[in-house]
Amino acid sequence: MNILGIDHLEFYVGDARQTAYYLCTAFGFRICGQGGPQTGLAGQRSLLLQHGDIRIVLTSGLVADHPATLYVGRHGDGVAVIAFETDDAAGVYDTVVGRGATALETPTVHENAAGRVVTASVSGFGDVTHRLVERHGSRWEFLPATIEMTADEQSFTDDLLQVIDHLAICVPAGEIAATSRYYQDVFGFAEIFEEYIEVGGQGMDSKVVQSPSRQVTFTLIEPDLSRRPGQIDDFLSWHAGAGVQHVAFRTNDIVTAVRTFAERGVGFLSTPQTYFDALEKRLGSVDLPIGELRQLGVLVDTDHYGELYQIFTQSMHVRRTLFLELIERHGALTFGSSNIKALYEAKERELAGPAEAAQAAAPDARPAGLAAA
Repeated sequence: MNILGIDHLEFYVGDARQTAYYLCTAFGFRICGQGGPQTGLAGQRSLLLQHGDIRIVLTSGLVADHPATLYVGRHGDGVAVIAFETDDAAGVYDTVVGRGATALETPTVHENAAGRVVTASVSGFGDVTHRLVERHGSRWEFLPATIEMTADEQSFTDDLLQVIDHLAICVPAGEIAATSRYYQDVFGFAEIFEEYIEVGGQGMDSKVVQSPSRQVTFTLIEPDLSRRPGQIDDFLSWHAGAGVQHVAFRTNDIVTAVRTFAERGVGFLSTPQTYFDALEKRLGSVDLPIGELRQLGVLVDTDHYGELYQIFTQSMHVRRTLFLELIERHGALTFGSSNIKALYEAKERELAGPAEAAQAAAPDARPAGLAAA
């Protein structure tokens, strides 16, 4: 079994065109394909977006009983499908079903003159599923005879974002160990990191699982119910169960990316200036100018392998569930453990409201920040 990476994400959303407008206008994604009843996708409309090597499908249900309609009604807009790229979709399907995954879609062939794609689907966590994707021929063709490509591959160059670095997943209390074991036993992932996180009276457990290719990484988080309820509890309540809390996009130039996206209207979580006052003492000199990091609110951490720069957006949705992360790696392989306190405090300010957020972000406030991964 060889899981090569994340082929694409599929979001179930109430209005695919509206979500596409936001992602394209704010983050520079471009629409490159579409599908619907006219292409054999009954009861739905889908748009295919791309930025760098990141592909996102936005699907809205057209009828009340479509899976996308039901998902949005229960969870709000969110990641419903995490697709794994593999060199043998049918073989992986047989293996993971034999190991305990629930079979959802048997291997199906999609092909035209430009390419051939084999897909199959199995269970993941909560209401999120995994699509197994095997590609032959032109990699530009997304799903031959099902998604109509509407843009030229040559126009997708010089992007600020490269790939999906990782996904952070919230699960209900008591489920993190079983979820980690599921990905180890069924998909052959390894648990590469675990940590108990304590922030302002809140407590949560975190485990990181990763595919053997190291191209698929999930950060799993569950709340500690013996501590004060916090944002993980809020997510699980507002999302109605387990789900993707945030998606991390890797960039090679986080300073330019943050400036560009902020100018387009993206809201980023704020970081108090005291965080940067202590930064040089904590880490010494770093590759990027601290003045620019301070101005933009970009967090910094190091591990044995190098440096890590990260920043988190405000939530994109009325439920304040899913949000995004930008991450630039200078050799670092971990996920910013030293920034967890700053990250979660920043998220608390966002959830508290404008007045409380302004007060908490004042220069004499405590060091700020959000979550692992």
